[in-house]
Amino acid sequence: MNYQTARKFLIAQTITTEENPDSLLMHMHQGKPPVPGQITSILLALKVVFAELQNAIAIDKELACALYMLSVKTQQLFVAGRKAGVNWPPIFKEDLLRIAIAVESIFSGDWKTL
Repeated sequence: MNYQTARKFLIAQTITTEENPDSLLMHMHQGKPPVPGQITSILLALKVVFAELQNAIAIDKELACALYMLSVKTQQLFVAGRKAGVNWPPIFKEDLLRIAIAVESIFSGDWKTL
């Protein structure tokens, strides 16, 4: 996966329209778990973006918004879903934490792990 593909993929994961029914945020809005392999693909894309932007001084606004939504909005949707009785997959919470840590790594320029 190259940077442009990773960037487009991450942005697509935050689009919540009927034209993009398999985005992570769309699934979470609907109380559905991620598509199999989706979290792995997101984490891979985040690592590719990190490698490309590690020494960058700025990040484009569209990507920054997508990164924010993947790290913060997913956590909010997870909590809201749990309160509404959604039974999320067992390791989904940890997966969302890994995504948030990867996003923090992109912003800081220093790769962090759990």
